[in-house]
Amino acid sequence: MGKILTSTVEMTEIDEKIYKLFDFNFEGTTTFELPELNNIPKEFGIGVFCGSSGSGKSSLLNNFGKEEKIYWNNNKSVASHFDSVDDAIERLTAVGLNSIPTWAKPRQVLSTGEGFRADLARKLKDGAVIDEFTSVVNRNVAKSCSVALSKYIRKKNIKNIVLATCHDDILQWLEPDWIFYTDTLKVSRGLQRRSRPTINIGVSRCKQDEWKIFAKHHYLTSKLPVSARCFLAKWENEVVGFGASMSMPGKIPPLYSGDKRYKYRGCRTVILPDFQGLGIGTRLSDTIADIHIEEGLRYFSKTSHFRMGEYRQKSVLWRATSRNLSDRSTPNKRIESVWHNWKLEKNRICYSHEYIGPDQKSYDPKWTKINQRKENQ
Repeated sequence: MGKILTSTVEMTEIDEKIYKLFDFNFEGTTTFELPELNNIPKEFGIGVFCGSSGSGKSSLLNNFGKEEKIYWNNNKSVASHFDSVDDAIERLTAVGLNSIPTWAKPRQVLSTGEGFRADLARKLKDGAVIDEFTSVVNRNVAKSCSVALSKYIRKKNIKNIVLATCHDDILQWLEPDWIFYTDTLKVSRGLQRRSRPTINIGVSRCKQDEWKIFAKHHYLTSKLPVSARCFLAKWENEVVGFGASMSMPGKIPPLYSGDKRYKYRGCRTVILPDFQGLGIGTRLSDTIADIHIEEGLRYFSKTSHFRMGEYRQKSVLWRATSRNLSDRSTPNKRIESVWHNWKLEKNRICYSHEYIGPDQKSYDPKWTKINQRKENQ
């Protein structure tokens, strides 16, 4: 038998008349029996209480601790509330809050979805308990946040985070280690792992007019080059992202004097806030790059965005250029102020890569020569 909770109210004339009308036998005391917590592991990454309102989720959550109350100084930015630059970047991106302009705002002006993610970012630690998880946000935000949160908790090996939610649509995206269904009193252990749905994104050419939907979400500029080739990303017929590229006129670099392909570079990649955290941005960038490669072009891209840059650092699809992560603040007569007729940023260090695609032999003459030489030895 589980713990019995009781609550008592002072009966009034209104109470007596209302409950008599509905033939409800009530004398001021309500009791509720909490289900027993059986088959819950002592150590885990993510656990979830899932069930309808009033089924005991919040009361059961109390067995694991109290939810932390987050306080914000509204005279300071969201980002300034973290321990360090690295801590802010890691935690904010861990909940899918990837918009740099949003980091610069005070908490009080954020939207409901942004505020939910910002609060969650500061709660992430061993033993955290979070009630009403994703209840105040739309379901796209709920899914994207669940994916980003799950990845961060696994990566950082955070232990014993327990969530309570009435939405079962997030479970396959969150991939918890156990789920206690408070309506049926059943426990599912490990069955949700590796069940995350595949995200199929359609990418197609589009007109520049589509940029107006995304302009305010780009973290550097709302402008779009007039010569840009534009691409639109859709998920289940819903617009989620935008990408653009432009040609790079100029001389062929000496290292690639044998490669006569025309060069293009990525100039915009934007994912709408509700869909950030699902990994759509990196895949959209790869797809656009692959389209150019298939057309017989070379494709370059640079970014100062940590998530995009680090993805490319590890990806076999991208190769770092000679200017990757280099300090451009020091004058250099040889390089001067442009790279492939591309104006260099002097005030920030950028990731700089060329897309070589899955078939490196087809797109990289230098790689082919090296390997041919090894094969002939």
